[in-house]
Amino acid sequence: MDERPETTEGESTARGGRTSTAGTALEKSMRILEAVAAPGGPHRLTDVMAAAAVPKSSTFRILASLIEQGFVRSEGESRYGVGPRLRGLSALVSGGEPASIEQILRELREATGQAVHLALHSGETITYIRKLESERQPFQTASRIGMRMPLHTTAIGKSILAGLPAAEARELVAAAGLPRRTPHTLTTWQDLEAELERVRERGFALDDEENEATIRCIGAAIPGAGGRPIGGVSITTVTFLVSRTEIEAYAPALLAATRALTPLL
Repeated sequence: MDERPETTEGESTARGGRTSTAGTALEKSMRILEAVAAPGGPHRLTDVMAAAAVPKSSTFRILASLIEQGFVRSEGESRYGVGPRLRGLSALVSGGEPASIEQILRELREATGQAVHLALHSGETITYIRKLESERQPFQTASRIGMRMPLHTTAIGKSILAGLPAAEARELVAAAGLPRRTPHTLTTWQDLEAELERVRERGFALDDEENEATIRCIGAAIPGAGGRPIGGVSITTVTFLVSRTEIEAYAPALLAATRALTPLL
């Protein structure tokens, strides 16, 4: 006698009789990762859903979390590809270097002597996925991997906003607002828009105590498919050790790092 439970309304049978709602959240996430990493990517949302046998709402929610953590990246037009953290894990398992992302960031830290961050764009925020502390400076930054930060107050965030279509950038800012984090935070669209134009002209952005007192950063965006920014790199210093002129001198090394990272993300 077949004692398998009947498929209830709203479930579909796939992958050897498994229903689309079967499995724990972890199992669903693993199946979605397998579907995203399958040959022929980036894959459409509908194809990921079908291959993973997970309902649309759950698939979309899990993908959003995986994108935020750097395991998956959005390629636009509801397509999804392998993210840098998943590539790094793959390289470690196969015995190779972790996709050389770490090497590029280490070289940038050595060239400048400062802390380095790599972050991905995630909706109205950025999420740090790599952080290398300075080995020369007598301080540590308060940031941590997985931390989400505003777009309008950070160098990486402003470089991403500058690389997006103006209407989209304004929509993101309107949705998130422009909360003041320090006395130097830009809190009007007019001021931020003018700053974004300067970012476009010079190719990098500055956070001059706009997110945190005494912290000064320079950042640049990393373009993805079609030139759309998917994240960025920043160099972080403290104002009492590195002047604005000095940190701007790091721009060539920073931009070289973003170019090197572009094919890896």
